[in-house]
Amino acid sequence: MTSYQKQPQLNGAYYGPAIPPPEPAKSSYRPGRGGGGRGCCCLFDCLCDCGCCLLSCVFKIICSIIVAIGILILVVWLIIHPHEPKFHVTDASITTFNYSGNQLSYNLAVNFTIRNSNHRIGIYYDAFEANTFYQDQRFGMVEVDPFFQGKKNTTEIGPVVFKGQSGITLGSSSDFESQKNGGKFDILVRLHLKVRFKLGAFKTGKWKPKVKCDLTVPLSSSTNTFESTKCRYYY
Repeated sequence: MTSYQKQPQLNGAYYGPAIPPPEPAKSSYRPGRGGGGRGCCCLFDCLCDCGCCLLSCVFKIICSIIVAIGILILVVWLIIHPHEPKFHVTDASITTFNYSGNQLSYNLAVNFTIRNSNHRIGIYYDAFEANTFYQDQRFGMVEVDPFFQGKKNTTEIGPVVFKGQSGITLGSSSDFESQKNGGKFDILVRLHLKVRFKLGAFKTGKWKPKVKCDLTVPLSSSTNTFESTKCRYYY
């Protein structure tokens, strides 16, 4: 059984908490930047919406153009499927290679082949410079006349003859004597090229590849034979 406690008698009037005044109604009116009335606000909002829409459209157009160009390049590449030309040294021999008093006397002949395996692309060789090195010292340079190589073609160049004297300082005379006694020398040939590609009537700008060939070249007086060597690109 619940017991109720008798409340004490209240003397005088009782006042509860004050009732807060009602909040003012919110107005949807927003003044325009020019301090004008509602018409200016609508015009400003319209301009903002149009500006955002225009920027969005321009962005979408630019993205579409970039994607279209990328797809076009990919399709053209798949159709043409370009290959870089391949270089080989098929034969090389040394008739003279003597070093005395920081002077190197040399007579070196090198034969190159260049393979263009492209089905639709011809190659213009506007510059063809061959440099020879021994123990990182350059001793000879020859420029080959410009030429055009057709598609699906193997071009033979040579013999390219390096002949003369050059003042160089060898890092190791003992290595020179050892190689001379062995009848073969380690020679590096570097090619500096300027080429353009031809696809139909279209010609590209100039590309400047660099090619190097690490060779072991026999003396012509020895019984050693030269082994065909593949060259490679370098940067």
